[in-house]
Amino acid sequence: MTQDILRQILDYSHRADPYPLYAELRKTPVYQRGDGPFVLSSYYDIRSLLHDPRISSDARNLSGTASEPIAADAQEDSALPPSFLRLDPPEHDRLRRMTNRSFGPPHCPTRVNDMHGQMAEIVSGLIDGIGDPEGIDLVDQFSYPFPVTVICRLLGVPREDEARFHGWADTIAAGLDPDPDAPDPAERLKVTHNARTELGMYLAGLVEERRKNPGNDMLSELATSQGPDGAMTTMELLSTAVLLLIAGHETTVNLITNGMLTLLRNPEILGRLREDPKLSVDIVEELLRFEPPVQLVPQRTTLTDVEVRGITIPKGASVWLVLAAGNRDPERFDHPDRFDPDRGDIQHLGFGSGIHSCFGAPLARLEAQLALSELARRLENPRLLEDPPPYRQNAVLRGPRHLRITCDGIRS
Repeated sequence: MTQDILRQILDYSHRADPYPLYAELRKTPVYQRGDGPFVLSSYYDIRSLLHDPRISSDARNLSGTASEPIAADAQEDSALPPSFLRLDPPEHDRLRRMTNRSFGPPHCPTRVNDMHGQMAEIVSGLIDGIGDPEGIDLVDQFSYPFPVTVICRLLGVPREDEARFHGWADTIAAGLDPDPDAPDPAERLKVTHNARTELGMYLAGLVEERRKNPGNDMLSELATSQGPDGAMTTMELLSTAVLLLIAGHETTVNLITNGMLTLLRNPEILGRLREDPKLSVDIVEELLRFEPPVQLVPQRTTLTDVEVRGITIPKGASVWLVLAAGNRDPERFDHPDRFDPDRGDIQHLGFGSGIHSCFGAPLARLEAQLALSELARRLENPRLLEDPPPYRQNAVLRGPRHLRITCDGIRS
């Protein structure tokens, strides 16, 4: 390749359609240029390394000569300890087990499913509040507020505080996107840091309140749980809560928005969903393959020399796994560039795999299924006003910043 393909992938000018670049990248399944990261793009190689204990998620294992993670991946606040997303066993396993006791089976097997009614009400309320059907920004009016409201209800944020929580989430989310045109990058960084600090202080107060007066919410469970692994420290709990907000919210926004964009580009499938809401299950799985909300994982490190396809990746090297390229690998999927929810085998990498597979996958799936099926049912003859839409700057969390659509009306 005469031009650095990785640099092209990160270039915003290719954000609307990076898939031809991913196809080019797959021609060199283990790619490195200069002293840059080792970039893997084959489905089977990516899946193998996601399960390989020689691959670390802890950036402290990077060698001094390895490339730094890209700015878009700098999602953690240095004032808090690393979340379990950035740790290796045994610490990763301990914190994830403790979090899962409050989130899913076997200790809280119905927590997500029991939120179905609340989520349906939130979806209905947001669609009711859209207003003018001729000029809708699906991101601002629906895809963005829906998951952050769900996170508030999941954690147990009081209803009267949800607006403040939304404000912090807005600021932190904006800080995840690089902004080459920002007049004062230092000030932008300060604003984001202040929002994280205020959110952390608010959550710390809420944790103390829940320890004294626990309720039927996840934060209360995390604050009072005394399982085999003991109890989380306050700092571990805060780090986990911030992870749930950022990772859970941002990916779901992109999943819903990319989903509606794809359905509007495939009106026959949108029509089928309108008639059969159960099709949303297969549609969401195919979306996770076809337009994954997390395009690449750039924060992996080798703990020892690792050989892939005859190439030795040295200890301490930076490894990037391009999930979106693997999801369209023709060695794994027939007609990979075709959106087809009728595939009999959709074993995608949209939620990763291995010990770091997406913790919130059950919640994200349910949110997307509810959102897309109800939008399909209630929006009359929806059409895109702009295609392609403007995208976020972020190459990791890829999705439209706005999705402007119009429709003939909104059904009750």
